[in-house]
Amino acid sequence: MLKQLQVILFVFAVYWGILAISPTDRMQWLMENLLLIAVVILLVCTFRRFQFSMLSYWLIFVFLCFHAYGAHYTYQGTPFDVWLKGALHTHRSYYDRVVHFLFGLLWTYPAREWLTRVTAVRRGIWSYVLPVAIVFGFSALFEIIEMGAALVAGQAGEEYVGMQGDPFDSEKDMGLGLAGAVTSMCMLDWKQRLESK
Repeated sequence: MLKQLQVILFVFAVYWGILAISPTDRMQWLMENLLLIAVVILLVCTFRRFQFSMLSYWLIFVFLCFHAYGAHYTYQGTPFDVWLKGALHTHRSYYDRVVHFLFGLLWTYPAREWLTRVTAVRRGIWSYVLPVAIVFGFSALFEIIEMGAALVAGQAGEEYVGMQGDPFDSEKDMGLGLAGAVTSMCMLDWKQRLESK
């Protein structure tokens, strides 16, 4: 397991390092990466006390890769959005919406793993509901942090938030995080039911 984690960490460090070279907007890249760096440091520092499964580490790795990609181009200017705008004839960038959904989808399993190993909640409905609530709470916290950054940074903050004229952007982002979290737990429940037959 340790060797796999070292490989994941090395691959992510190289990937992140490449994306750190000449991002579209250096200030926005820095703002986007503060939480990412904090998460990686937290995972490394707490590794001796709590180890996730390899599946959880892979899910976290995939999410962080999507996030780093969005931070490099700014969430409104990714090549994915350029393609999507041409293919669907839309003016809005949707990469941020995809990543909010992936936040719920990819972080809820690790949240459940943590919850079932450090609390008395081991199984049953609450072992599915509480991880969804935790991830939804973090999704809302991120939106509050974005709002604070936008208020402090003025025009640059508006770009960081990426509302793109949608007054319900924050609510939609949180809703997508919730949808991803519910999808994750439904998939896990379905898998466990199949295995128990």
